[in-house]
Amino acid sequence: MHNINPQDGSRVIDWGKTSEDYSTHRPGPPPSLFSKLAALGVGLQDQAILDLGTGTGVLARQFARQGASVHGVDVAEEQIAMAHKLADDEGLFVDFAVHPAESLPWTEPTFDVVTANQCWLYFDKEKVVKELRRVLKPGGLLVTSHFSWLARLDEIARQTEQLVLEFNPEWSAADWAGVIPPCPPRMAEEFDVRAMFYYDEPIPFTRESWRGRIRACRGIGATLSEREVEAFDAAHDEMLKRIAPESFTVLHRLDAHLFAFKD
Repeated sequence: MHNINPQDGSRVIDWGKTSEDYSTHRPGPPPSLFSKLAALGVGLQDQAILDLGTGTGVLARQFARQGASVHGVDVAEEQIAMAHKLADDEGLFVDFAVHPAESLPWTEPTFDVVTANQCWLYFDKEKVVKELRRVLKPGGLLVTSHFSWLARLDEIARQTEQLVLEFNPEWSAADWAGVIPPCPPRMAEEFDVRAMFYYDEPIPFTRESWRGRIRACRGIGATLSEREVEAFDAAHDEMLKRIAPESFTVLHRLDAHLFAFKD
């Protein structure tokens, strides 16, 4: 999400706390995103890809299915452990490791593409850009992408956000306007935009899977205590029984920018 604060007041964001729900209920981007990226030359057979902030490896595993050679890094040990398990369960090889995006272990240009899905806002941009200059091959691409529900256009998402704010008033990602800039702030100094796109797609959920998806969001599972998460989830369950059928869709906006370093 663009123009979202990476912090929520005084609360510490710990994505490792969400690993179980994240792997089970937080869907990766739909196939349409990977099709659009492939049309732009990203995610191809034998391409060397580094996925920053990989989480449970949603992008990394899909690129591996497409035949790319993929590495994925994240600072959360729990997320990397889950990424390993999910890849192993599927018989995929992805080299997952615990590393911050600001301090990568490669010492020479290694990758054709570096991706960062739903995580670029959390990085120290100055440090990461220096790392990318080291590890990207000449002409390599940085791809930042997002997959975000639209509470201003979707009633279930809107009411869910209101409930999240009741339990966590410091959560700052509510009521996202959905604006996708042609070039995100502070990127133009270092990069040229080679391509960008955004579009909306309804994503299917059940009441159970939407509850799990919201438990895995930063405003709930990544910040609240276990007891607070349980209380929220019970209230969310009751709310969904009132306002939503057993199966429904939630409108999401997907976007991606493909960057190359300026000459």
